[in-house]
Amino acid sequence: MGRTAFAIGFALTLALAFGPLDASQCQRSVPDATGRSVCIPARIERIVITCYGGAVQEIALFKGGGKIVAQPGVERFPQFVRMFPGLGALPDVGSFDNVNLESLLAAQPDMVFASFFSSATNDKIRALGIPVFALGTGRQDIRTILEEFEHVGTLLGEESKAHDLVSHWRERLAMIQEKIAGTATPKQVLYLGSSGGTDNRLGWGDAFISAAGGINVAHDLDAKGPISAEQIHIWNPDVIVSSGNEGSRTSAASIRTKAAYRQLRAVVSGQIHAVPIGGFWWDRPSPEAILGILWLSKLLYPEQLKDVNLEQETKLFFERFYGYALPDDEYQLFFQRAVR
Repeated sequence: MGRTAFAIGFALTLALAFGPLDASQCQRSVPDATGRSVCIPARIERIVITCYGGAVQEIALFKGGGKIVAQPGVERFPQFVRMFPGLGALPDVGSFDNVNLESLLAAQPDMVFASFFSSATNDKIRALGIPVFALGTGRQDIRTILEEFEHVGTLLGEESKAHDLVSHWRERLAMIQEKIAGTATPKQVLYLGSSGGTDNRLGWGDAFISAAGGINVAHDLDAKGPISAEQIHIWNPDVIVSSGNEGSRTSAASIRTKAAYRQLRAVVSGQIHAVPIGGFWWDRPSPEAILGILWLSKLLYPEQLKDVNLEQETKLFFERFYGYALPDDEYQLFFQRAVR
């Protein structure tokens, strides 16, 4: 047995013998996505991330790239790598329930950010004496993602930035609602996600659409997942938006060209759009998702939001929160890289 493996086994033995730290010993704590109170360490200089779902974008927004020492790959997001070039070559200790505990321990993290989906592995990491904060990783709505920003900001000693981010979101969301108030017929929207299916009322796609002022045609489905052409015809949406995730089996282009969809309202009116990709997918929950909501709202209600300049909003967000001056040509790539 190697030294690292022995250390893991020894740490697990101690954890089983003495149990976890008593929450009453904690001077200050914040709740994570599971509702667990996470004690704020006195020092967070080395961060390991063991999940996808916008986690690295969220942590980098608050702390920059310098404190992240291991994470899953970010090569799918070249804009993010341009902003944080040091994050493109970090080691990967695994993700979700496929984490190499030896590699994680060798990274000597002060804090691990993980997915709430990987509870068994998260418990093993905690048993090593390493604090774990579980993130929502896709299972979010507007309320929970704003709460997460506040909690992560507090955990990382960036309360002011977290309040600023939440205020920015609330101001934009309120602006959208004010501009579309009184709209007689809200637009019916179908969101095609990365699995080729859609989101019901429990998915981020529903929050994405409703925050933009639309109605999710799949809201009342019993479960999220693949949908048939027959069901899409029954819904007959005004607008179809397709995920920018390259794993999408139902791209915007395939909807436009398939004979089965030719009579759909969205096809006839040319209202089929691929969601842009910035530092992260704009149709998935992350700090940047407010830009996706603005993009969609402008598509649904161009007259009401004609004075909202998406390019200016995007550049403002990137400067204000990422600390990055976004050039014109890079902004244009957000739309060219989306799956068409």
